[in-house]
Formats: sequence, structure tokens, C-alpha cells
Amino acid sequence: MTITRAMLETLDRDDPLAPFRDEFDLPPDVLYLDGNSLGVLPKAAKARMTRAVEQEWGRGLIRSWNDAGWIDLPSRVGGAIAGLIGAAPDEVIVADSTSVNIFKLAAAALRLQPGRRIILSEPGNFPTDLYMLQGLAEFLGGAVEVRTAAPADIPAALTDDVALLLLTQVHYKTGRMHDMADLTARAHAVGALTLWDLSHSAGALDVDLNAAGADFAVGCGYKYLNGGPGAPAFLFVARRHQGAATQPLSGWMGHAAPFDFDDRYRPADGIRRHLCGTPPVLALSVLEEGVAIMARADMGRIREKSCRLGDLFIALVEQMCGDSFGFISPREADRRGSHVSLSHSDGYAIMQALIARGVIGDFRAPDALRFGFTPLYLRHVDLWDAVAHLADIMRTGEYRQDRFQTKAAVT
Repeated sequence: MTITRAMLETLDRDDPLAPFRDEFDLPPDVLYLDGNSLGVLPKAAKARMTRAVEQEWGRGLIRSWNDAGWIDLPSRVGGAIAGLIGAAPDEVIVADSTSVNIFKLAAAALRLQPGRRIILSEPGNFPTDLYMLQGLAEFLGGAVEVRTAAPADIPAALTDDVALLLLTQVHYKTGRMHDMADLTARAHAVGALTLWDLSHSAGALDVDLNAAGADFAVGCGYKYLNGGPGAPAFLFVARRHQGAATQPLSGWMGHAAPFDFDDRYRPADGIRRHLCGTPPVLALSVLEEGVAIMARADMGRIREKSCRLGDLFIALVEQMCGDSFGFISPREADRRGSHVSLSHSDGYAIMQALIARGVIGDFRAPDALRFGFTPLYLRHVDLWDAVAHLADIMRTGEYRQDRFQTKAAVT
């Protein structure tokens, strides 16, 4: 079947998520297909930042820790995120960065697994996941070993010396999605714990951590949750582990009574013990607005539209671009997250040519062009227009121009 722009216009008219688009500050001359890397600015975030700066900080000053509820922000925003990832409000808290939270929770998991020394992941996982595990292993002086296994080999690699399985639910480059429930069950069957990175799935997929039996999870706030560049991350600890799980970064906000100013650390009960330092109030305030929008949307509808957008994008690339590109991402929607990656040896230059035309995706070495689908603000017709630009760039060879060849620091 040949797809037409009129067909996509009809889908947009009937889209129950379409009203959410008005809640985001989208530049009129941009087709934004990179919300899987940095989400768009919510309009409410601008007003919230103004209030937080001018009123809460400017007028309230230090009184705002109590009067404006700053001290409760990590738990309050974490509780809202919990509703998006199938967790209870007291199992999620916002703190630090994804990298730091991986270190904290991997260390906590190892302490729960005496006698086991293997952390298992996959090659090509997002670099920070692997780097933090390598750093933890080095810090522990060789008492822990990081192993990797290709996705198809993970079940066989789950042996009885594995302490922890750490995987990203949706692979950052390929968009391939792991079966969280199945792999968690396989890990538990050999006595291992699981730590899931939800950075490319929270806010885009109907994640259900507790239904899957997950032990720990982390995720970032600046992609599908639209919390802004460098937004704080979140972490999940299943309630059944909270009494025994202790993390190594024993900062004062994780203390049972931080304003008693005891010399000796005593961890707080529950999820609060996984806090570390003073929460970043301004960043948390903005993130709260992004999460609030997501919380009002139906995650089932979000996932349904995400799958449809991905399927249509693949079909349009084949229809308009022929065999110009390879497909890195799975074609089956139920095996794919909310982005599609194409491959081309000149992928960087092609993406730069697209960005010059106002079609924004991103590039991941060595040859991947990534296109993200954010259902709350991306229209179906945006796919048509974006792929039409892509086809024209390939037809004219525009990407071969010198101005598109030099790589910037951020790709």
C-alpha cells in the first residue's frame, strides 16, 4: 500500500493524544525527531522556573525548603514517575544522574549477594552503564568481574556465580527492546538480581517493573520525561529490598535524620536512603512539570502511537528512499522501543544536511542515524515531511557538501 500525506493527516485528526502537542514550546520551523535524546520544553516549565527563581528563591529564600516544599521534591517527583513505570510511589526517588545511580544500585546489589562476583551485561550497552560497572569493579580491587554476553546468549550466561544482570530495556542505538519479565525471571531462577536502565523507555513504553519482578532500575529525566538538559535522574528499589539494600554514597540527605547533624551515618528507612547530596531544586521543579504532563496521558495510547509512528517511518523510508539505507532497528514494533535507526556509511553528513533543513534527529557512531518518536507532540504528517527531506537529500547528494563533513563535539 502506498502511503499518502492525506492518510497521515487523517490519523492526526483522529489522534486522541493530539491536544498534548499544544503543551510544548515547539519551534515552528523544526521537525523534531530527537526527543529520545532531549525532550522538548513544556510550556508549563517556563512558568514554573520563573516562579521557582523569582518567588521561591528570590522572595522565599531559605524558607522555601519548608514553605515551598523543596525538601519533598525528590520523593514527590519520584512518586509521579512511579506511576509511569509500574512502581509504587515509595519505590522511586529522584536523585543524582543515571551514571551515579547505576554505581549506587550496582554496589547495593552486590552487597545483597555475598559470594557472587559477576555482573553481567551486553556488549554495546550504553557506555555509561558499562563504564560505571568497570569503575566499580576496579574500585573493589578485582573482587568483582564485569562480563558481557550478546542478547541471544544472555540466558546461557546467567550462571550461579552471577550477582547482577544489568541491561538497558531499550538499546540506545538499535532501539531493540529486551523482554524484561522473561530475563528477570531467568536471572532470579539462578539467584541473580536485576538492574534495568529505563532511560530510553520511561515515558515512551508501558513499563511495569513490579509485574516483571524487577529488583532495581534507573532512568534519566531529560528524554521522554521532558525535564530539560541535564535533568536529574530517578532510581527504583523494589520494596522487598529496601530494608537490606544500602548504597555506598552515604550523603547527608540519605541520613535517617539529616538535620540532627550526627557524626555517624545512619541510613534512612525506605527509598530515601538512596539520596545523597542536596537536591537540585530548580532542575527538579522543571522535571516535575514534564512528568506531570506524562502522568495525564494514557501510557497504552502512547505506546500504541509510538509503534504506529515507527512502523510508518520505516514504510515511508522504503517508499521514498528505496534501498538507500539499512535498518538497524527491528521492524517488528513489539521488539522495538520508540526510535528507529538507519545505517549509512555517510550517516553523519546526511544527518547534518537534515538538521540544516530543520529536520532534527541525531547520529551515533559508526553509521547510525537515529529518529525518535515522541507521541505527545510528534504528528503523523511530520514523518512524511521529514522523510521527504531525507529522500531529496539522497537524490541530490546534498550531504556531500563540505559543510556537512566536519564532526562537531556532540553528534
